[in-house]
Amino acid sequence: MALACVLTALFTLLPLSRTGPDDPIGTGGPGLGVTRPAAADDCTPESAVRSLRPSKDEGPTVKEIKEREDKPNKLIVGVDQNSYRWGYRNPSTGDLEGFDIDLVRAIADALLGDPDAVVYRAVPTNQRVRAIQSGQVDMVVRTMTITCDRAEDVAFSTAYFETGQQLLVPKESKITGYNASLKGKRLCTAAGSTAEAELKQRSFGADVSTTVPNQLDCLVRLQLGEVDAVVTDSALAAGQAAQDPTVQLVGDPFTTEYYGVAMSKESPDLVRQVNQVLVDYRKNGSDDKSDWDKAYEDWLADDLKNVDGPPKPKYRED
Repeated sequence: MALACVLTALFTLLPLSRTGPDDPIGTGGPGLGVTRPAAADDCTPESAVRSLRPSKDEGPTVKEIKEREDKPNKLIVGVDQNSYRWGYRNPSTGDLEGFDIDLVRAIADALLGDPDAVVYRAVPTNQRVRAIQSGQVDMVVRTMTITCDRAEDVAFSTAYFETGQQLLVPKESKITGYNASLKGKRLCTAAGSTAEAELKQRSFGADVSTTVPNQLDCLVRLQLGEVDAVVTDSALAAGQAAQDPTVQLVGDPFTTEYYGVAMSKESPDLVRQVNQVLVDYRKNGSDDKSDWDKAYEDWLADDLKNVDGPPKPKYRED
């Protein structure tokens, strides 16, 4: 347990960039406040995952990215640097790696002709929407679940991964899943996450007062014995279980959720181009494998079993 805790701390403390001024986005401060309007009454989980139809045409947003004075020809992307297998700093090489990072590189290659034309900025879970609305990033690729509330504030691509909320607990725990075994237990979630919203609806008598800026902080709390369980996406939890062999997933996922690339609602042209990138990313190549399949095999297959490819894209009528 001690070794796993040290590894977790290492992932948490490593800087985002060793060579440039690409500072992590903070957890608050002047100018970052955003008032979130209520979700549209006609929004449903089914309609929320529908996105704009794909297009290869370069629009004004990408043109502006190429020509802006600060960091021209660079895609500025909000990512995680703490989620093992998804977006994390490899302590051996210092490089950002993971499933989400591979997708970012594919987007940069398609839009700017260079997979390395990216400025990565670390964005805490509860700052993802604000980072987009304030213009600090062009997009967020950070295991971000598409929801009706979030779709009021940002635009999403089509879904690129299916997941669901699940419990991560020590192997000796008597918690069996999202059920009555949670009564009196202390749970940890990331602030602003779908797990936090779900537990507000039903907690089974658990103490849900512990929230943290980044999901990996919950694993540290679990390792230190400060909480009894972590509630997060099964995809993220599998990566955390791979980091620490003393914890495990229990029960079945109790929600169905989809990750999407989040962008400004003022940039529909960028949304359409990213959706075209995703069309190509899902498409099988000459070796009968898609880039999505290759990324899954590289990063997730060892920890996430029974994943039947990427979700099929769903589009709006407009």
